[in-house]
Amino acid sequence: MYQTLTFLHSLFRWVVLLSLIYAIWISFKGYFNHKTFTKKEDLIRHSTATIAHIQLILGIILYTKSPIVKYFWKNFGEAKASLDLLFFGMIHILLMITAIVLITVGSALAKRKTTDREKFKTMLIWFTIALTVIFIAIPWPFSPFANRPYFR
Repeated sequence: MYQTLTFLHSLFRWVVLLSLIYAIWISFKGYFNHKTFTKKEDLIRHSTATIAHIQLILGIILYTKSPIVKYFWKNFGEAKASLDLLFFGMIHILLMITAIVLITVGSALAKRKTTDREKFKTMLIWFTIALTVIFIAIPWPFSPFANRPYFR
């Protein structure tokens, strides 16, 4: 089960990134080109938040099953000195939850804005900040914190 969750979480990260980048691109174009916020843009906003929440659920389940995380919490005193263990035990989950909160708040605020330009601007700002946090929190193969392959 752990390997399956790891694979799904690793694979679904690309869906999250693509949907978030696409939503940011749509927001950017809509804001600077003074476009109308249609049902299509609203669907993109909602789908992006939903995809992020699915990834969060997969991540939380994986977090509870991970032998790395279990070891981290059982041996907290010595494990916190290891950057790899600290990253997966605390940093990754805290940053990712922060990113999901940013996406959720941004989506909710954009939904409630009265003008199309405000909707695009709100999505653009909140989703871009969330994407930045996600880029920091992903264990890229080149990450100085903890590295993993692009697909597991």
